[in-house]
Formats: sequence, C-alpha cells, structure tokens
Amino acid sequence: MEEWIGQWWHRAVTRAAEPDRAHVQVTLEEMRRSIALLYRAGGGDAAVRVAPVADSRHGGPRGWLQRLAGSGIRVPLPVLDRETLALPAQLAVFDQRELNRELYLWLAALAAVFEPTGDWIADNRAATARALQRFAGLRSPHARLAQAHLAQRPALASLRADAAPFEAAVQAALRGDDHGPLFVEPAQVAPVWLWLTAGLGNAHAGTSGHTGNGSGERPDGAPDADSKQRRRSRRVEQKEARNPLLVAAKTESITTWSELIRLDRGTDDEVDPNATAAANDMDTLSLARGEQTTASRIKFDLDLPSASADDLPLGPGRKTPEWDWRRRVLQPEHCAVQCAVARPGTPYIPPQALRATARRVRRRLEVLRAAPRWQNGQTLGDEFDIDAWVRFQTEARSGVQHSDAPPVYIRRQRGERSLATLLLADLSLSTDAYATDHARVIDVIRDALYVFGEALSATGDAFEMLGFSSVRRQHVRIQHIKGFGERWNDTVRSRVGALKPGFYTRMGAAVRDATRRLGARPERQRLLLVLTDGKPNDLDIYEGRYGLEDTRHAVQEARDAGLIPFCVTIDHEAHDYLPMLFGSQGYALVRRPQDLVQRLTQAWVTLAR
Repeated sequence: MEEWIGQWWHRAVTRAAEPDRAHVQVTLEEMRRSIALLYRAGGGDAAVRVAPVADSRHGGPRGWLQRLAGSGIRVPLPVLDRETLALPAQLAVFDQRELNRELYLWLAALAAVFEPTGDWIADNRAATARALQRFAGLRSPHARLAQAHLAQRPALASLRADAAPFEAAVQAALRGDDHGPLFVEPAQVAPVWLWLTAGLGNAHAGTSGHTGNGSGERPDGAPDADSKQRRRSRRVEQKEARNPLLVAAKTESITTWSELIRLDRGTDDEVDPNATAAANDMDTLSLARGEQTTASRIKFDLDLPSASADDLPLGPGRKTPEWDWRRRVLQPEHCAVQCAVARPGTPYIPPQALRATARRVRRRLEVLRAAPRWQNGQTLGDEFDIDAWVRFQTEARSGVQHSDAPPVYIRRQRGERSLATLLLADLSLSTDAYATDHARVIDVIRDALYVFGEALSATGDAFEMLGFSSVRRQHVRIQHIKGFGERWNDTVRSRVGALKPGFYTRMGAAVRDATRRLGARPERQRLLLVLTDGKPNDLDIYEGRYGLEDTRHAVQEARDAGLIPFCVTIDHEAHDYLPMLFGSQGYALVRRPQDLVQRLTQAWVTLAR
C-alpha cells in the first residue's frame, strides 16, 4: 500500500508540474523529411543526418511544483556537430502547434548556415543573420518565434544576482540588440529554443559504437527510441591500476579513497535493464576501451579466423583508392580488393514457387526485349519531341547551323539493345539475420539472384554477378558468382546456392571495383545494381560518416564513368542515408523482404528502357 501511494503521488505531482501538451506537440518523425530538405537546400552538408537528441541540464529557474516533483532539470537542446543535426524528438514549446512546426524548420535553416567559433551567443546571432538572408521567407516566422520566446523568458528581477547578467545578454541578443562582451554558456541560462549548440565532434549517437558482430545490431535486440538519441560524450583513457589497496602515505587522504581506488568488477554479458536510465541521467558519457570485453572477444574470434583456418585464403589483391572526407583527399592504393570465384556447392534446387516466379519474370523480360522502343533525334517520326525542339531553337539562336530537316521527332522502332548489367550483392554477416520468421536475409538475396539470373539469361543482355564483404581495408573480398563471358548454367546456380554471409561491408571499395569491371564493357548503356541490407561499415574507421562519404564518392565516380548506379535495399532506415549516397531517385526501399525479387526486377526494367 505504501509503495502504491508513493507511485500515485509521484504521477500526480509530475502531471501537475509538467501538464500534458499533446494537443500542440509536433514530433521529429513527422517533420524529418521537411527538415532534411530545408537543411540541404540551404547548403547544409549532405552527410549530416537528422536524429533525436538526449536531454541535458540547463541553468534556468524552476517553479515550486517542478522542484517538488524533481522535474524541469533537463531538456532536449538542439545540437549540431560534424555528423548529426540532433533535434528534440518532440516539440511543445509554444501554445500553438504551428509555432512548434515553424521552430523545427527554423532550426533546420539555422543549422544550414551555422559556423561555430566558440562564442555561443555570437555564433547564433551571426547564423541568424545569414539564415534570414538566405531564407527570406522565414523572416515573418522567425519574428513570431522570437516574440513568443521572449515572452516565455524569465524576468530578470526573479533571478539570482549572478544569473541575471547572463539572461540579460541572451534576451538582448534575441531582440537583436548589443549583448555586450559577456561570455555565456548554454548551461548557464534557461533553454533558448531558437538557438543551436555546437558539438565539435564530441557527441556520439547511442548506437554509433561498433558491436563487434558485423551485423550492426545491439546484443539485446533492436535499438529502442532512447538508444537512438544523440548524446554528448568524451574519450578517456583507462590506465592500468596497480596495487589499488595500497595504503597511502598521508593519512589525511583516507577520506578520498572512494574516489581514487579503481575496483575491478567481473564482466557480465547480461543486459542491464537500468543502463538507459543511467545514461539519461548523465550530461556527458565518458567512453573508455576496457581491458576485458568477453562478449566482444568471443564474437571477434568467431568472425575472424586465423589465416591458417581461413575458408578462402586470398592473395595480396588489387589496390584501390579510398576517399578521406576529413582531409578531402583520395588516398591512392589504400584498399586491397581480393577476388575469388565462389565455390560451387551441391546442385541448387530452388523451391517450386521460386521457379514459377522466375518463369513469370523471364517471360516479362522476353516481351520487353521484343517490344519496339522510342528512338529520339529523328527527322521524321510519330510524335513531336518538345525537348529536342527547345534545344534546336536555342542552338539556332546562338548561331549553330542545322540541316533543313531538324531532328525533333521520336519514333517507335525495333532495334538491338546495347545493355550490360552488373549486380553487386552485399554478403556481410548482417545478412545472416532473419528477415522473416522463416527466412534469413541471405536466403532472400539468394532467391533474388536466382530469379534475376534466370530472367536476364532470356534477354540475351550481358550481365555479371558479384558478392562483396570485407575485413578492414586490407581484405575487401569480391566473390565472383557469374562473369560477363559465362553462361547461366548449373555451375553458376550452384554458386548462388552456396553463398554464405560473413565479415563486414566496405561498400566504397566494392563499388569502385565494380565500376572498373563495368566501365570496360563496350555497351552503350551500363547498369550497376547494388543489393544491400544496411549501412557501410567495417572494423576500423569505416563507420558513420567516413563510410558514407567514401561510398558516395565511389558512386559519383561510377556516374562520371558513364554508368547508372542504383541501389535496392531492405534496410528500413535507408531513407536517412541512401538519398545522400545514390540520390533521391537512385534507390528503392523494399518494405517486405519477400518483395525483393519483384522490386529488383522492376528497377532493372525501369532503368533498361
């Protein structure tokens, strides 16, 4: 009864101190696409992702109900660093829902032009001026936001004498007046919702650390909303502690033993249910590499066999470059790409339903090959080409001489298609996870390769299939499944059936090697299809923005070589990073793994027209 009363009292006083404002609340999820679009349209870095931010302390006053309930201490303040624009997961700052929506958009515009120098107020004032100049349409919304926020600021007379000057400087800056030379930090005043805090590379996402299993998943399952929050952290070095129980020479230091002694605790692989709550109570997380990490060591041994026990020993490989986005340089011969023919296994016998799907897709592509196609640039034709007419008139006005019959028509006619396709499949260890209750990701990929091969073999077009995985930059493995010069036969089908997942996903090096192979083909149209289930990652620094930037650079190299890169993925978070890698129209997200075959074929048909 006593515990029940205590819980009831806590809920009642918390509800009274923090009233429900769901009717005016706007969430980050419903604004994410608009925020990303406005941020990148204003010149923001394409590699910076939008993520929810964790709570942090502020220095503003609290009401007596908040002090009674122990609330109002921490709030989610917007933070911008080199990898993330971290915004509150929900905003209910103002009494009008439209104002809260405009606040999200304003923070996106401010982040697009934000240039931190170390002075919080000066940085935000300068960024505000640049944002209003670049986004002229935000002048009225910003004026409304500033007026509403100034009305919420605490009165100077109600503050302590040491806190009043800081609040006065903030209010003067919000009004556009001179705030003086006083240096103010965000934790010294009440939350300023119209401003950003610069995180100069010292903030890390809750899920950004490497798990060691190659799958990108946490040991306790899928990450929840709290673990995705962007948190402030710092790197510390855990030094070896010797003789921790040795009595100090000075007896007056006895009272400080609890702070100095390093206590070694046993390593426990069980999930701590209170870990997230403890992290939420900290302003800054201190990250250190421990001496004993039993779970990580076991997974490391399972993933990475020794050279003598390796299932496929490889040679030195072909050297390929890699893009270092921090230094803005292309590092020559940085990665070693090692190619090996996939070992055929037992004869691959697909299920009856999959064979029926393959026959249906094969007939569809056969009809597509036989159908006439539109030919542009014709002097006589069935329809008028508006784009060709505009180009003809522009060139004629600039003095370019044309024949009497301008090529401004289009005509349907039969003709030989000149097309080569290279399918690059992700075979990292993450594909060993179950996509459905009955099939793993690697099984879905294997089925897609089989159907794709059966269908393309009917068109007569040249195609090649490769798989890729990696173990750091020295071992980027390319598995040769089918070459351009090989026929689709039982040997190739057995290679598809014998595919196994392993290691990690260094996508940039694999795309560059595929670009080299496909770029040597004589066909006029060359398609590079990438089939994956997650972000680029590897054991070394190939994580986060580094891997994304290198992959984007490799995809751009493919476009410069005249190829058409396209990505098909089953990663539900693909919208956060694939538009930056392949463009908004350069990828397809498969919501259900069983639809992968259909979406892959549909993407090929669309690109091959």
